[in-house]
Amino acid sequence: MANELPNGNGAGAADAAPSMNALMQYTKDFSFENPKAPRALSQQQAQQGPQMSLQVNVSSSALGDNDYETVLQLEGKAEINNETLFAFDLSYGGVFRLLNVPQEHIHPVLVIDCARLLFPFARQIIAEAVQNGGFPPFYVPPIDFAALFQQRLQEMQAQQGAPNA
Repeated sequence: MANELPNGNGAGAADAAPSMNALMQYTKDFSFENPKAPRALSQQQAQQGPQMSLQVNVSSSALGDNDYETVLQLEGKAEINNETLFAFDLSYGGVFRLLNVPQEHIHPVLVIDCARLLFPFARQIIAEAVQNGGFPPFYVPPIDFAALFQQRLQEMQAQQGAPNA
């Protein structure tokens, strides 16, 4: 026990529980387009609703010993009759401090748990921008970041296992 440093609560560093703290969060980049206004605003009354598309990406990078940045990117658009009503592209980031997290768990924590914490704020930014553009607010549907992570892992494994042509 002589080599262990106390963590402030009386437990040794080896006994400390993993922790994740959000240090800051911010809009890194944001774009909202309303290319057909005001004509597009009158098209809202069309009998069929617009076709919505949404792409989600989560990235992370190390900033220091225990500090990491996670960026949630949401890109989407609404179209009606093959014309864009509105489009958005949001990169919303956060800086997180991870302590006592095993190395093999750091990436999943960043792209699942940290993204999950950022999501409600990014969702609100998009809803307000769409509403400020003259449309009903668009609430990005809930995202299962764990399933998204598993899907990306499977895609990477399939690419690595595929023979090079």
